[in-house]
Amino acid sequence: MMKRTVDLVLVALLIPFLLPAFFAIAVAVRATSRGPVLYWSERIGKDNTPFNMPKFRTMVLNTPPVATHLLQQPDKYLTSIGSFLRKSSLDEIPQVLCVLRGEMSFVGPRPALFNQHDLIRMRTENGVHRLLPGITGLAQITGRDELSVEAKVKCDESYLVNRSLGLDLKILCKTGLSVLTRKNVVH
Repeated sequence: MMKRTVDLVLVALLIPFLLPAFFAIAVAVRATSRGPVLYWSERIGKDNTPFNMPKFRTMVLNTPPVATHLLQQPDKYLTSIGSFLRKSSLDEIPQVLCVLRGEMSFVGPRPALFNQHDLIRMRTENGVHRLLPGITGLAQITGRDELSVEAKVKCDESYLVNRSLGLDLKILCKTGLSVLTRKNVVH
């Protein structure tokens, strides 16, 4: 209950800053590429329940729906501002909608794509599937794109065992630093 309250308070505090950014990015996405502003990605949430997670669209239309690291030459699929949006993590702003709806939290394991069967299986085996997914998490501040699936699950499992308000605040602060320095962002 406390985690949900903190999430809602954070949303309320961030909305005045996020709305202008949301509209500016939406205009930039529309001006630089054909297609919708938002990309709705089928993800796996708490208790392995599927949900649709929005992101600002950073890839061209008809990009295969797989994790970016599984694409051959992923850079060829990026829109002209896609790389900037991804490296700055600005593409993640619409996920605040999922926090409002209770499908995500600010902190938790990143939600797996529906077709990341190995990640889903390992998380389920380790009980991580019981957690609400997050916009950021322990894996994001530990290595983000550079971590193997096994290492991500170890981070998720560590979060499951050690989760607390203090750990969430630490992860949020470190995420802010990682975003500013673009640390461990490959795509």
